Amino acid sequence: MRIAVCDDDQNFCKEMLKYLQGYFKEKKLKQPEYVCFSSGEAMMKAGGIFDMAFLDVEMDGISGIHAGEYLKKKNDKILIFIVTSFPEYLDEAMSFRVFRYLSKPLDKARLYRNLEAALKIYTVSNRKIAVETKDGTYSLTAENIVMVEAVNRKVILYTLKREFECVHPIKYWAEQLTDKCFCQPHRSFIVNLKYVQKFDNHLISLAGDRVAYLTRRKYKEFKDAYLFYLESAK
Repeated sequence: MRIAVCDDDQNFCKEMLKYLQGYFKEKKLKQPEYVCFSSGEAMMKAGGIFDMAFLDVEMDGISGIHAGEYLKKKNDKILIFIVTSFPEYLDEAMSFRVFRYLSKPLDKARLYRNLEAALKIYTVSNRKIAVETKDGTYSLTAENIVMVEAVNRKVILYTLKREFECVHPIKYWAEQLTDKCFCQPHRSFIVNLKYVQKFDNHLISLAGDRVAYLTRRKYKEFKDAYLFYLESAK
């Protein structure tokens, strides 16, 4: 994991770095690679890809807002924290889906709560799944799975690029895919809510022209799960 801290106040950068290192040490987690920048220009010139970033808004030259937009283009899964003393920038920051908005001076307890939430999302989006087939075992990122279908005594796992005929039954996949982005709307289907395009009382349309069945008794559960997913993904 790589974490960027961008602020023209060097004392703040040192404080943020101290808090971050303290959190990972307290949780007995591997320390990420930290990179600190004193300006948006310096960060953009470095051209690195980061998994998480803490950005000040009010800086000379390129603001944290524009720096964040640049980081999003490099890695659309990056988790961005806007850290500032100026709440009037909140609406502008939210326009490109920042993860959290933190105010100065830093509240350590609040920072740690939000950092925990960010790491859960990071872990899910990068979690690897072993897919066993008759031809061999493949490693996939969980979030790239569009859906799993049991059909004619076969279990097919679909991604946007290809499909895999799995050796494990649908029950096995229900136990493996427990992340909040997965839902089982029918005994023969497990779908990734990330790829849902539309649904009605009977069918769910997903990216890649995939279709899954939705039972009447599962409709409300699926709808609630989908709306919750959309809200949490903002």
